[in-house]
Amino acid sequence: MNAPEILQRLHRHRAWVNRNLLDAATSLTDERLKATFPIGQGSVWKSLLHMYGAECAWFESLQGNESFVVPGDVPGKLPGNQLGEGGIGNLPDLRQNWENLEQRWVNYLAGLLPDQLEETVTRYSLALQTRLSLRRSDVLLHVCTHAHYTAAQVVNMLRQCGANLPQTMLTAMALHEVK
Repeated sequence: MNAPEILQRLHRHRAWVNRNLLDAATSLTDERLKATFPIGQGSVWKSLLHMYGAECAWFESLQGNESFVVPGDVPGKLPGNQLGEGGIGNLPDLRQNWENLEQRWVNYLAGLLPDQLEETVTRYSLALQTRLSLRRSDVLLHVCTHAHYTAAQVVNMLRQCGANLPQTMLTAMALHEVK
């Protein structure tokens, strides 16, 4: 497997986990979905929005849009604090937006060439109030590691809510593909 193929695989795993998290979250009442926890972004809902928002912002930076703001985010505040107000209001909306974004990721990754991995990508970080310049390969890896880290927090919150826990391990995805 070459580097773009490995990145495509990691992103397929990210998307699979996202779908599984959304499926698990649909079993929650609105009260449990938005219940406060001292981890992640503070609730299952806010954490899912944060994951989606981060994937949007980084995808846009890969396209050359370094100042992209997710609809509903308020400039000057930490990402995720206002997401959903004027943006995405419920799980079906989030799922639809995430599916649309995921198709854009699939198309982008399908055309990724090894030479592009060393190119510089820039993004203005609202959280840090600074401009970041990173290698494209590091951005692509970061999106996956950030998603996996946050997914673990969501799984912990789902466990505390009594929800059926979603599959998140790459090996589980691989076994599912073999069947």
